[in-house]
Amino acid sequence: MKSYVTLPEGYRQILSIDLQKDKKLALLVNGLAAVISVVMVAIALCVVPWSTLYEGDGGLFGFSLKMLAIALGSVAYMVLHEAVHGIVMRRVCEAKVRFGFTGLYAFAGSDGYYCRTHYIIIALAPIVVWGIVLGVLNVLVPRDWFYVVYLIQVMNISGAAGDLYVSWKMSRLPADILVRDTGVAMTVFSRERGNDGT
Repeated sequence: MKSYVTLPEGYRQILSIDLQKDKKLALLVNGLAAVISVVMVAIALCVVPWSTLYEGDGGLFGFSLKMLAIALGSVAYMVLHEAVHGIVMRRVCEAKVRFGFTGLYAFAGSDGYYCRTHYIIIALAPIVVWGIVLGVLNVLVPRDWFYVVYLIQVMNISGAAGDLYVSWKMSRLPADILVRDTGVAMTVFSRERGNDGT
């Protein structure tokens, strides 16, 4: 399969997912994000005490610097997360990519039609790329900066709850699907079948 700039003939819409309008789904995704966050923080606390965040040189200034790093790192991460989505979208299809922010979600969207494999790669790419980068940084930074990096890693994994959900959902659909993702809304198309199933 490949991805397309325009929808090929013989396809019909089979599913629509809109995280902005479907409140039940939005609650499910946000609930999943909260569970992932709690589990990740609980695991980390078993290995690295929270008090290490207050250690190190600089006293109150050092702690304030860490809080500023978390805040700025979180904003930078949101931009970089969507940038990875956009880069992969553009690599697999020549359709124009758009970026935006809805007030709840930052997004990368496109009018392209992505095959199932490409779409799952697009959805999971930021988790993998930034998961590795942040994981390496967590090993390299001093112990008192562990949570500065780790909290951004928590945002990486938990903030991708929507990406994890749509990847799971698309993996359960027919192999011939094409997905149009405009940002927070996805429309899924599949080949029309004749009466004989062909």
